[in-house]
Amino acid sequence: MSRLRIFEHGDGARARVDTADRAHIEQALGRSGIRFEAWVASRDLAADSEASSVLEAYSADIERLKAEGGYQSVDVVRMRPDHPERQAMRGKFLSEHTHAEDEVRFFVEGSGLFSLHLGDEVALVTCERGDLISVPAGTRHWFDMGPHPSFAAIRLFINPSGWVAQFTGDDIADRFPKYE
Repeated sequence: MSRLRIFEHGDGARARVDTADRAHIEQALGRSGIRFEAWVASRDLAADSEASSVLEAYSADIERLKAEGGYQSVDVVRMRPDHPERQAMRGKFLSEHTHAEDEVRFFVEGSGLFSLHLGDEVALVTCERGDLISVPAGTRHWFDMGPHPSFAAIRLFINPSGWVAQFTGDDIADRFPKYE
């Protein structure tokens, strides 16, 4: 279930908002310029479908976003609980960082947690199958795939070299719940 929890910047223990209502999630995130929407495949996909099949099944939405945002490259990334580098990969994304371009992810399978540092608030967004999140360039955030990651996601990039992070050096991510 998709979920949004909003905390005060200094208090990672008590959420002042906790909702699974999709309309409320879209509205709350939209106020900060974050896109959150649901996509439906044009055809059924088997678990662990090849990247080309995944991209074809979501091609209408992908092409719409490419036209709207100027995205040049698209790929599918997959992470499984038995991946030998899962802990190192998890650690790579757990520190607060920004990007020079939007971070766009659509969850084809599984789930993950995007944490967004939005002024004096921190929004934790659990994204699951069917969820698209687009974090605007320059937005402070971190991502947690959990200790036993299981997801496949479509990624869209303007820069063909892909994911490039600028770490802030702030330890804020250590003060908020992880995806366990």
